[in-house]
Amino acid sequence: MPMIKSRKHKLAPHALAALAATLSLPVVAQQATTDAARKDEQALPTVKVQAAKDVPFKADVSASSKITQTLLETPKTIQVVKKETLQEQGAVSLVEALQNTPGITMQLGENGNTSAGDTFQMRGFSLQTSTFVDGVRDLGAVTRDVFNLEQIEIVKGPAGADTGRGASAGYINLISKLPQLDSITDATVTLGTDSRKRATLDTNVRLGESTAARINVMAQDNGVPGRDFVKNKGQAIAPSIAFGLGTDKRFYLFSQHVRQDNTPDGGMSTIGFSGFYNATDAVRNAPRATSQYYGSSNDYEKVEADMVTAEVEMDLGSNTTIRNISRYGRTHMDRVLTGINAITATTTTNGVTTVLPIDQWTISRSRQLVNQTNEILANQTSLNTSFTLAGMKHDLATGMELMIERQNSLGTTTGSSATTTVVLNGQNVPGIAVPAANLYNPNRGDAMGTPLLSGADTEGRTSTQALYAFDTITLNDQWKVNAGLRVEHYTTTTHSSTLVTGGTSGNLATYQPRGYGVGALVPSHLSASDWLTSWNVGAVYKLAENATIYGAIANSMTPPGSTNFSLAATGINAGSADPQETSNYELGTKWELLDKRLNLSAAIYRTENDKQVTTDPVTRVSVQEGKTRVEGIELSAVGQLTNFWQITAGLQTMKTKQLNQQAFSGTGVRTDTDGVRWSPDFSATLWTSYQWGDLTVGGGARHMAEQKRVVTVGGTTATTNTPNLPAYTVIDLMAAYRVSKQINLQLNVANVANKVYMQALNNGGSRLFLGQPRSATVTARFSF
Repeated sequence: MPMIKSRKHKLAPHALAALAATLSLPVVAQQATTDAARKDEQALPTVKVQAAKDVPFKADVSASSKITQTLLETPKTIQVVKKETLQEQGAVSLVEALQNTPGITMQLGENGNTSAGDTFQMRGFSLQTSTFVDGVRDLGAVTRDVFNLEQIEIVKGPAGADTGRGASAGYINLISKLPQLDSITDATVTLGTDSRKRATLDTNVRLGESTAARINVMAQDNGVPGRDFVKNKGQAIAPSIAFGLGTDKRFYLFSQHVRQDNTPDGGMSTIGFSGFYNATDAVRNAPRATSQYYGSSNDYEKVEADMVTAEVEMDLGSNTTIRNISRYGRTHMDRVLTGINAITATTTTNGVTTVLPIDQWTISRSRQLVNQTNEILANQTSLNTSFTLAGMKHDLATGMELMIERQNSLGTTTGSSATTTVVLNGQNVPGIAVPAANLYNPNRGDAMGTPLLSGADTEGRTSTQALYAFDTITLNDQWKVNAGLRVEHYTTTTHSSTLVTGGTSGNLATYQPRGYGVGALVPSHLSASDWLTSWNVGAVYKLAENATIYGAIANSMTPPGSTNFSLAATGINAGSADPQETSNYELGTKWELLDKRLNLSAAIYRTENDKQVTTDPVTRVSVQEGKTRVEGIELSAVGQLTNFWQITAGLQTMKTKQLNQQAFSGTGVRTDTDGVRWSPDFSATLWTSYQWGDLTVGGGARHMAEQKRVVTVGGTTATTNTPNLPAYTVIDLMAAYRVSKQINLQLNVANVANKVYMQALNNGGSRLFLGQPRSATVTARFSF
């Protein structure tokens, strides 16, 4: 494949030095608004993001020190999901928590080879590396739990100035629970259908006048509703301690440790579902296989995720605060998963095809081993201050970030069949036989070998040095202007090997250096380094004390290898490729109504991602001239309609288009792409609850419009297998009763109407994940 034409524009190093000078600006004025998120009148150091009137489901400020104004006066779309909402909904995972915001969809890997963990798409773009914990990037294929979260902040639109490379659609920031001066204990025990069992403990103890410790613990052993044999089992602990609470020098030391021992799900066949296609009528109209498990009894998924954080905050005087946060994180995932592929329902003899009896239909399976380790070492230093210059107030947030990220994926091999042998430690070992499963009656006890580590590993590493500054200038009582700039230098290196097999009769050549591999290795070493500049500009006009309108422009940069630290010789991940640049334009309005109990917001946006790889239609050379455009409208309402009636609601429209995206086959056939997969043109969420004395009842609905899998121009989808995910609407209900001041009982019923719907579909259209069928949990909450 020809190399991509590169047109790089380097940023001179003096730009970085100029930005660094902002760190020494004179400071005179008051502490930034976000400092109030760490301290209230009693100097509680946890992120206090409650409204002035203590509306439990509504946040007024962000926990991020980079966002210096209230949400009402911040020119971007930010949704905050607080722990009170998660408790009412019975949400335990990040996937469930994000059902509160429209426009986020799930992805499914190919042939069972999914990356697992939290894999999302927002506003038409991947969020693969855009999950953060307390403002620090969080890596790894782990399904994140909410047991240790104070709240979840979803920031939409390109946010390169906030977070750095790769923030094409925005980012998700998870805010941890930290010690406070009040002594509290909150424990839950949950039992539910499908053998679900879960317990949590959150206890905070005041150890002295300015010292407190907190610990959060979780343990669960859950079946998965509607699925045979699939299991989510895990434990987690998050201890923390804080010194100097209520003083001008505060120190926090906190960590989180997660262990998961799951039985993974390779998905189910799309047979019988809307859009399934087979050339044979009898197969095309066959019944569904909905709960069958096609995996092996030896399938497993083991996850170890650890992070340790130290944070220092110092009030320097003149209401100026400096912070430093250091973190080391490591996630290791080891998984053997059985995926499914094509259906065999016919046999051909002498050119005549006949349909087999339905109890003899089979589905082919594949076997994958994934062994991946992610590590991150990060240090952030930030300064928040306010000062008056030329008669105008400035709220400044500036800082420096240093980060090293590493991903190591061990190479694997399966051999080609049971008749093939591989050489392992000098011994001939049979290749892996993966027998087909009976489509409607699979046997998880079928003998299937485990894939082997080949030694063809891939290790990617990215180091980043960045400086940033955000300044909000108050021009007068009505106008505020916000600007942000981030300059960063990154270096990505990839060390990989390709496994070369050969020998006679299909035997693999011997590879011995690590003692457990097979084949021969051809090494590759690639690197890329560049400067990136990200920025945002916004203006806010205050219509009234409780209402604003705003306009904003922002960008983000996605350099080669940004998503998986893996460079390539050609394509978008080639070291010679230009970074993709995403631009966002947004107009919106925000209102605080009903005595500031209710937040309403509306925004219209347009996002363009440029420099995508496409093929020049004349020269047939790969060039970076493709583009993706996403346009839409987003509305939201969060807060309380009365003192006893709360609501969280949102809707989003989204129109996606690919521009100048074409490819050519070896025979010259041209294929054009005009849309973006898994991007519904409409989605909406609603959750509301009402309290009568000790009784609270609530419920919600989630609607997702059709999501296209096939986005190519021309042809017909009539003979294409499952070209889209059909639209669906799901209704959930809850009821809670406060037995006493210390005890609360809660019932949650998910998918009350037992709607059968596809939640995720693979790229080929043959494999799906169903949404959760009707299920129920009962939770007892004990508070002291």
